Amino acid sequence: MNTIEATRETSLLNEPLTRRERVVLAELTEDVTLEEIATRLFVTRNTVKSQVRSVYRKIGVSSRSQAVSWAEANGLR
Repeated sequence: MNTIEATRETSLLNEPLTRRERVVLAELTEDVTLEEIATRLFVTRNTVKSQVRSVYRKIGVSSRSQAVSWAEANGLR
């Protein structure tokens, strides 16, 4: 296990994703914009942006592609 993987596992174990964050992460795996995700979830784009930032922080990534890869690797897709 490399340092990044260890950091991601530790982040997830210390602060698990909420149900809504898991939903947002699943939406990120689809080819949709944040605005489209917001519409689907009946929230504002800013709410989705905040939730995305929280997901990124918790799983230790800094981009959508990394988050999608993380979701696939952890069976969340």
